[in-house]
Amino acid sequence: MAPLAEVVRAQKRGVARGIASICSAHPVVLRAAFEQALGDGSVVLVESTCNQVNQEGGYTGVKPGEFVAFVSRLAEEAGLPAGRVVLGGDHLGPNPWTTLGADRAMERATEMVRHYVRAGYAKIHLDASMRCADDPPGPLPDALAAARTAELAAAAEAAAADSAPGQLKPVYVIGTEVPPPGGQAGGHEGPVATRALDAQRGLDLTREAFARQGLERAWERVLAQVVQPGVEFGDDVVFPYRREAATSLRSWSERQERLVFEAHSTDYQTEAALRALVEDHFAILKVGPELTFAFREAVFALECIERELLARRAPDRLSGVREALERAMCADPRHWKAYYADGDEASLRLRRAFSLSDRARYYWPVPQVREAVARLFANLDERPVPRGLVSQYLPDCAEAAESGPVEGQADRLARLHVRRVLARYARACGVAAPGVAVGARLPL
Repeated sequence: MAPLAEVVRAQKRGVARGIASICSAHPVVLRAAFEQALGDGSVVLVESTCNQVNQEGGYTGVKPGEFVAFVSRLAEEAGLPAGRVVLGGDHLGPNPWTTLGADRAMERATEMVRHYVRAGYAKIHLDASMRCADDPPGPLPDALAAARTAELAAAAEAAAADSAPGQLKPVYVIGTEVPPPGGQAGGHEGPVATRALDAQRGLDLTREAFARQGLERAWERVLAQVVQPGVEFGDDVVFPYRREAATSLRSWSERQERLVFEAHSTDYQTEAALRALVEDHFAILKVGPELTFAFREAVFALECIERELLARRAPDRLSGVREALERAMCADPRHWKAYYADGDEASLRLRRAFSLSDRARYYWPVPQVREAVARLFANLDERPVPRGLVSQYLPDCAEAAESGPVEGQADRLARLHVRRVLARYARACGVAAPGVAVGARLPL
């Protein structure tokens, strides 16, 4: 919690400091994040969502305690001290159970929050803004959402009180006003920045709801509020940050004693836009699909290198990663169908592979896809890959790749490519110096 509190304190001193929130469970992405942190001396904030990880397993089949153990193991293998990793829970609320009535959905949501806190998550984003099956039609009233948020906070505080001695109580993020997780399904006019008046109303209603639950001490650990700065991405569109649209939010934030903003869906924003967000008090920047998009870029590039090396002399050994991914996505379209509903088959094939929404990220754990990636990496680890080939397909990694051993070079190239995104966030957040190249501070 201390690193998050220090970011807030820096912001309140007028220092533009931020932290990237890594919203991914992919091991290559997480290893890249830990290596980046070792290189720039920073802390890594890793978050899981309510749908991804919960007491029932979520769509990953992983429970909160298991996710903590998974992240801790990867950090230890990377050599990153435990104190340099912060775990966060995102959108914790009834969202996974909105087909149930509110009472049953909230029962499961409060149980989920208890599991997260007991597992050692330090940052808890409470989000009860979604309608349940028996709620009236239309948006959930703000006062009701605030009351449910406080109910979730009470469950978190009770779990913290029962946790192991010495475990610190969590810090909280409130609010929602975000696009659907993973970006919008299609192009549109773009999001409208939250009005300062609405941010104040949401803050007041939630503070009052906490007070009714006797949670005044917990309210002191509310460090951030989620609002919409006007950024978003979709299938083939990125809506950039426009500072002029968030002027009132910036002024309002500067009047708050300890509150900063959390910005969701900041993927694909330029470094200048990310830096402007941090300067405007959006101190927590969520990024996820862009990181697995970068991993997918690296895998496809490595497959091109593999074809150059093996297509003539050993074609039967080719991994066929892209085709394995395509087959897996076609066999189980539930993770992409609603996002790529329009278009002919040729268009859909391109979108399944290259969409900025990166619905492909759900298919890397499929056994056939995982085996194809393992075969690809094994093929490329047999001998040094010529620098000219790396330069052709992964030009940002060519120089750094030379200093590493042959064993594990394919995985290392993938991590280096992901770190290109992470380094941009580090510089925007004031962690890495401007102009520092990816990999420059970390021996490979």
